[in-house]
Amino acid sequence: MNKQVFFNLAVKDLAKSKAFFAALGFGFKPEYGNESAAFMVVVEDTIFAMLMTEDFFRSLIDKPLAQAKEANEVIICLSCESREEVDSLIAKAVVAGGRTPHPPEDHGFMYDQGFEDIDGHLWNLVWTAPQS
Repeated sequence: MNKQVFFNLAVKDLAKSKAFFAALGFGFKPEYGNESAAFMVVVEDTIFAMLMTEDFFRSLIDKPLAQAKEANEVIICLSCESREEVDSLIAKAVVAGGRTPHPPEDHGFMYDQGFEDIDGHLWNLVWTAPQS
């Protein structure tokens, strides 16, 4: 069975968040969204994120909504095909309004760096050397 991953992220301004992620090259499926949510394609046919306004997100939970700029619950980690792809996505994130919480880490066999999106969610991008 082909597994897929779906995750939901609360955002303050849906239009600004869509513009941020579009600047990184992520696509959207408008047929699954509305004024309260946008269905974002992270990896075609495999990984998807639903960007939800904070009010809509709150309607689905019975606990307080964590503010990602103040505290983090998760780091979303995506693999990249090269060091250059890591660097390119980080550069796009910064230009689009994100920030880098730490410099790149180069371990020889692995290279990674993270960014914080405009709502404070942490994303880590990692490349690992092919195993022979």
